Amino acid sequence: MSSLSSRSDKILVVDDSPDNVFLIKTILEEEGYTISTAENGISALAQLEASPCDLVLLDLMMPGMDGYEVTKRIRGDMKLQPYIPILLITAHDAPNVAQGLDLGADDFIRKPVTVDELLARVRSLLRLKRSIDERDEIARQREDFVSRLTHDLRTPLVAADRMLMLFQQGALGSLSPQMQEVITIMARSNLNLLSMVNTLLEVYRFEAGRKTLAFQQVDLSQLLEEVVGELTPLAQDKALSINLNVSEESTTTIVMGDRLELHRLFTNLIGNAIKFTESGSVNICVNTGLESSKIHDNYINIKVADTGIGIPPEEQVTLFERFRQGNHKSSGSGLGLYLSRRIVEAHHGQILANSQLGQGSVFIVSLPIKQ
Repeated sequence: MSSLSSRSDKILVVDDSPDNVFLIKTILEEEGYTISTAENGISALAQLEASPCDLVLLDLMMPGMDGYEVTKRIRGDMKLQPYIPILLITAHDAPNVAQGLDLGADDFIRKPVTVDELLARVRSLLRLKRSIDERDEIARQREDFVSRLTHDLRTPLVAADRMLMLFQQGALGSLSPQMQEVITIMARSNLNLLSMVNTLLEVYRFEAGRKTLAFQQVDLSQLLEEVVGELTPLAQDKALSINLNVSEESTTTIVMGDRLELHRLFTNLIGNAIKFTESGSVNICVNTGLESSKIHDNYINIKVADTGIGIPPEEQVTLFERFRQGNHKSSGSGLGLYLSRRIVEAHHGQILANSQLGQGSVFIVSLPIKQ
């Protein structure tokens, strides 16, 4: 038996009837369960805040706060972790329990309860909890492993990048043209791998809740000028024009955000536009009133449009999900747009995409303007 299931299970019984509480408490304690009780919904929520349990047996019809509201609070407002199953208890003549199940309860039992049925449902829901706890623990261990591994991978990659740079600069002796070409290819490949590792590390920091953003005033106009300047050589290598246009109607381009993360966001979006465009241009527009934006006017909108190959409709559906790679030969790890979405959401914004095959793509980022 795993460590998750070897401990004594704690069950909270919530019912305004002392007789019902006594009956259920007696049955469950004889089976070795640790029982705590609450006579109303408010008391139950307070107990769960102070000491989460393994299962809640919840009377559906109670004065004041009924079982529906308690279920809603547990699943919605409290968002308790780890997961706590809810077993609704209802009288035979009570309203349909479908509402309670829709609100997040896991099962129900009708009064008067029978010993065998009560114990069977309790065992079933505790097995459910153990399986969920084990799944979540495996997921946490996997994410921690990947995060540690990714972090450790950066060290040799950064060292290799520095060494290859010394070769390219001639600090370790002159190189033949053939060696220069080989070193350049190696440096480019190493840099691509380092970029992928950095992206993966950032993704797992977000997902593990270990990402801390340093919010400050950020001038998006200035930030985008920096990004465009950094990426212009890539566009020039492909004979693409890259244009930044800040609308004169924009009253401000100041937002509250993490400058490093916003730089990462727009570097990714504009870099993708360049990568997937073989001819034409990449245009970045900034204003506060894009017609295609579904956000209120107190948001600033940044549109990154290209004249590239476009995105097939079936790929647009999962565009911002993790590890969703496109079919294009230049498609990467499938993490860039997922990370972009996480960054935008962390800034209380929204990211949208519109694309037609052969006619290019448009990505729109909407961020709240500093008030």
